[in-house]
Formats: sequence, C-alpha cells, structure tokens
Amino acid sequence: MSNTIEVKVPDIGDFSEVEIIEVLVSEGDTIAAEQSLITVESDKASMEIPSPQAGVVKSVAVKVGDKIKEGSVILQVETQGAGAESATDSKPAPAKEQSAPTPDSQQEAPAKETPPARQDGERVTIVVPDIGDATDVEVIEIMVAVGDTIAAEQSLITVESDKASMEVPASHAGVVTAVKVKLGDKVNQGSEIIEVQASEGQAQTPAPDKEPAAQVPQEAPASKPVQAPSSTSPASVTSSGMASVPPQRHSPTEAYAEADVPLRNLPHASPSVRKFARELGVNLGAVTGSGAKNRITKEDVQQYVKSTLAVGGGIPVAAAGGEGGLSVLGWPKVDFGKFGSIETKPLSRIKKISGANLHRNWVMIPHVTNNDVADITELEDLRQTLNKENQKSGVKVTMLAFLIKAVVAGLKKFPEFNASIDGDNLVLKQYYHIGFAADTPNGLVVPVIRDADKKGIVELASETAELAGLARDGKLSPSQMQGGCFSISSLGGIGGTSFTPIINAPEVAILGVSRSAHAPVWNGKEFEPRLMLPLSLSYDHRVIDGAAAARFNAYLGSLLADFRRIVL
Repeated sequence: MSNTIEVKVPDIGDFSEVEIIEVLVSEGDTIAAEQSLITVESDKASMEIPSPQAGVVKSVAVKVGDKIKEGSVILQVETQGAGAESATDSKPAPAKEQSAPTPDSQQEAPAKETPPARQDGERVTIVVPDIGDATDVEVIEIMVAVGDTIAAEQSLITVESDKASMEVPASHAGVVTAVKVKLGDKVNQGSEIIEVQASEGQAQTPAPDKEPAAQVPQEAPASKPVQAPSSTSPASVTSSGMASVPPQRHSPTEAYAEADVPLRNLPHASPSVRKFARELGVNLGAVTGSGAKNRITKEDVQQYVKSTLAVGGGIPVAAAGGEGGLSVLGWPKVDFGKFGSIETKPLSRIKKISGANLHRNWVMIPHVTNNDVADITELEDLRQTLNKENQKSGVKVTMLAFLIKAVVAGLKKFPEFNASIDGDNLVLKQYYHIGFAADTPNGLVVPVIRDADKKGIVELASETAELAGLARDGKLSPSQMQGGCFSISSLGGIGGTSFTPIINAPEVAILGVSRSAHAPVWNGKEFEPRLMLPLSLSYDHRVIDGAAAARFNAYLGSLLADFRRIVL
C-alpha cells in the first residue's frame, strides 16, 4: 500500500541556515532511494542531500534561495509498501550527535577522535580531521605551497566525495615546509596533508578532538594575523591578456581582513556540475555562471564548450596532477585591412556546422593514419566493362561503389572498425551504414548509404549518385546524413597521393582515397605498369591499434586487387 512521507533535511553537521542553490526534482518525478534532491551551500562546502526513500514526489516544499537547517521539510514522497514511516513520526538516526553527550552516552558510544597533529619540536604535521563517514575522498584542489605562511583555520585543500565538497582547514599557523598530497590523491581521516614550522605559541596546540565535516570555524580573536593570499591563488585572464584575481565570497565568521584579502574558494557550482566539467576537461574558472549568485549550471558548461569550439578557441583543461594541461590561446585578432585590400564574406551554414564538428573530432580523438596502395588494374577494367553493359540504363558505375562493397567486407572481418565509444563501453554495430563525403558549393556533407551489405554494385552506384545530387542541390534531409558506421572520403577525381582524413565522430575510422596512377610494379620477373590506388586509413587509437589498422588496409587492398575475393 502507498504511504506519503515528509523528507526532511538530515544531520548536516554544525551547519545552520544553509542556502539551497539547486532543486534537482519536481512534483510528479519518480525518484530512487539515495537520489539527490537538492544542493545546499555554506561558506565552506556545497553538498547534495539524498532521498531516504524511493517513490513519487507529491509536492516540493522548498525553492532555490531558501535557507534550511536540520529538520526542514524538503518534499513529500508517496512510497509503496507498508514499511514506510512518516518522517514526521520517525526521525532518521543522525550521522553525528549534535548536542554534548552525557557521561552515560559517552560510555555507550565513545566519540570518534581525530588523530592529533604529530609534532617534532616546532615542526607540526597537519592531518585530515574527522570528515564523518566519508572515506577515500579525492583531493581536487591544493591551496598552499611550500614557503607559504598560513594562519590557523586557513583552508589547505579541497576534497570531494560523490555528494559533497569541503575545504580542510589548518589546525596550526606557521610556514609550510612540505606538502604531502597532490591533486587526485585519495585521503581519509588521519592522512597527512602538510608539514609546517609552527608559529610561536602554536607548536603545542593540539588538534581538536572532533571536527565535523567542512566545519565553519568559530570567531577568532581579534589578534589573529591577516594572511596574504597563497601563491597558488587562481587568476583569470582578461581579454587584454592581463591576469586578474576573481571575486571571492567571504565568511562572516573568519577573522581575515575583508578589504585586504580575497578568500580562496571553489567555483560556485554543485559537486555534480564540477564532476561533469572534469569529465569534459573544462576549467570552471573560465565559465560564467547563469544561476543564482552567478552559480555555474550544467547548461553553462555545455554552452561554454559549444561556444569555444565554434569560434576556434581552446578549452582550458585542468589536468590531473596539475601538469600537462591543455590551454590553447584564443584566436588572434588581426586588422587585415591595414596590410592591403580585403573582401569579407560569411562562412556558409554548412561550413560553420562542419567546422565545429571537425575541430572537436580532431582535438578529442587520437588520430593515426595508415597509408597503403591497392592494385586496381583488373578492377578498373571490370568497371569500364560494366559501364558499357549498363550504358542504356544511364547508371554509371564508379570506383566508390566498389570501395563501399570492400569496406563492408572489411567491417565484417574486423568488427572493431564498426564500433563507437560510449563512455567506458564499446558499442559493436550489427548493421552496415556507410557514409561518403560529397563536395558541394557550400562545403562537404556526408550522405549515408543504409544497409550497404544488402546492395549490389549497380544499386550502390545508383544510390550514391542520387544522394550526391541531392547534396549539391542542398536537399539532403537530416535522416539521410545520420546513422553512419564508417565513412569514405574520396579525392580521386581531384588529385593527391595521400592525406589524413578526420574521423567522423562517433565513428572510429575513415578511409581516404587519393587519385590512382600507373606505376611500375615488380612481378617477380620484370616491372610492369599497374594502376595503383592510394588508401589513407585514419583510426581512433583508443579503439584500434596500429597492427589492426595495417591488416584492415591490407585486406581492402587484396579485395580491390582481386574482387572475386569479395564472395569468400
């Protein structure tokens, strides 16, 4: 039987009146247990609050900008089953006790203790304090460097779990002598963070016995030193190329001088958005937020990637470990008119679309090209014979039709070429749709021959001619350019000896064909003239290795040299 319960804010440590920055569900949604409902943010952390029950959302009691605390009602959920209990009658067990425990309760459940900072004279090793039930949390930001002078309670690193991010503060003031973590490390309570040369009066200060996750520091005495920004403070780059420190949000409980010191913090985004940005390799510091208080949303990240690729700029990438990141300079602005007369005309719609796609494919796919040649002497004779036989029908057999048929045979023999990457999976296709690049007055388009394995040479020649005509007239429908498994780009009618075609994502390979030419070939006794066709196979090295590519190209060459092998 169904039961409607109230879902309330659980124990979130010592935080009170945290702000809702994102509502992730709406009335009528079907939700699962542990699915995130809202994202809240304090001065030190943002976290997603999950649902304790699966069911259907009957009503949402909060909105973006609301201030909530433990026990605040988030929404009502209609659950299935008699075992569901109303949140108004049954309060979930808190993760940690908020009130001071009595002596009896201390004996029953001793409080978890944070290992004290280890000391060696005036050298102090600062460790990760109690961070609740989170284990193996990832270090996503390091805020200090060797030589920095730090204050007590100053943030040292930022860690992130699946549900929350938090800054870990210093338990001692002093000068950093060693940093014992790096970006991407997994840390737990007690893991060493940094070593400091403690300031006078600080070396014997013990670490707090218990510190809630991402705890907001208490008001410090007025004598607390003002700390200058770390040498690793982030800076954004303005359009003029000058670095500027981004505006930071200030915690009213911290004793830093607000007018003098900008506090460090993560970009204003929820953990799920930061994870999405990392998967795309996007530095959130370069993204402008459109949400409340300039919060960065998933749509902001998507729009940033789209606009950056469209204008030919680079995507600043935060590399793991802080090294080897890709940060490409923006496109140069040049007044070409001052060097001579010019004419400006807009790019065609096709070139704008294809240009952005090609740039993305070239940057994101590790291309390798294998070059080979095929002896098509006999095949060219067969093609001319077929054209004479089909002269009255008006169908002209092209070399492209033979190439399509040979490629289909190659895909059947080497199925990894008929695949696409989907996250951590490889999707192997059981159909054979072949695209071919068609040159039009407005740019290249790629019509797709569907079920090429079920069509003969004459039918393939007829269909490619029809689609090429529609492409030149700008009458191709979107469905006629979708679903391709493998593409062919032929420059045979123009020239060239080889080139590197760009893979048409989400495909994993493309065949480039250049102009055939007669060349002397040794037959074992003498040189004889043979018509040789250059083949350039570009492949995605994440899926296909060099040996497989060489075998695929060689197999194509053997089919084109003796087309009778196509039936084997």
